[in-house]
Amino acid sequence: MNTTPASGPDRILVVGRSPSVLVATVDLLRARGYIADATNQFDRVLDDYDVSELDMLVFGGMVPADTKEYLRGEVSKRSPQVSFIQGLAGIAGVLTAQVEAVTSDERQGPGVAEIDYDAALRSVQLTLKDPARVTVEALWLTSFVPPEPKSTSVRVFDGTVAGGFHEIPLPDQVPFEASFVTVAVDDLVRVFTVGAMPYRARMPKR
Repeated sequence: MNTTPASGPDRILVVGRSPSVLVATVDLLRARGYIADATNQFDRVLDDYDVSELDMLVFGGMVPADTKEYLRGEVSKRSPQVSFIQGLAGIAGVLTAQVEAVTSDERQGPGVAEIDYDAALRSVQLTLKDPARVTVEALWLTSFVPPEPKSTSVRVFDGTVAGGFHEIPLPDQVPFEASFVTVAVDDLVRVFTVGAMPYRARMPKR
C-alpha cells in the first residue's frame, strides 16, 4: 500500500505495550507520510506528548480499559478533532492499515462501489466502477507471548483489475484465529478480521 495523507501530515500517537510493535508501526506510518510517535508508558502520555495537536490516538489491545477511558477524556479536552482507534492486534501492518482506513475515507474516489470480506467463503469481494490498482495482504500472529508478539504476512494479490465484481480468495495458509486482511483499492484502505483474537491474547495486564 502506498497511500499517504492528502492534506498535511496527520499526527498519530500509538499507545501500546510491545516495544518492537510500536517501533515497527511508527516506521511504517512515517514511511507513509504521517507524523507518528509511540509510547508504552501509559501514565506518561499527557506529560511526554503535546496531545493538543493530535489527529489520531491508537490504542493497543494491552492498554487497560480504565487507562483508555481516562486518556480518551483528557485528550478529547485538549484536541477536540482527535479520532480514537482501537488496535485489532499487535501487528504493525494491521495498526498502520487501520490508520490508513480512517484517513483514506477522505480521499475515496468515485471508482469504488464496495469492498467487503465474506467470512464463509474466506474471500475479499470487490465491486469496482472503474479499473483500479488492488492490493490484498493477509497478516496473522504466530506467537502471543507478551510483551513481544510475533507475526507474519503474505501478499495475496497486487495488480490492476477491471471494473465490475471480483472475488479474491485467501490462501489456506492463513489461520482461523488472530488473522486479518488489508485491502487497498487505489488510495482507499479497508481492514477486516479473518480470525478473531484468542481470549488469552485479549487480556491486558495491569
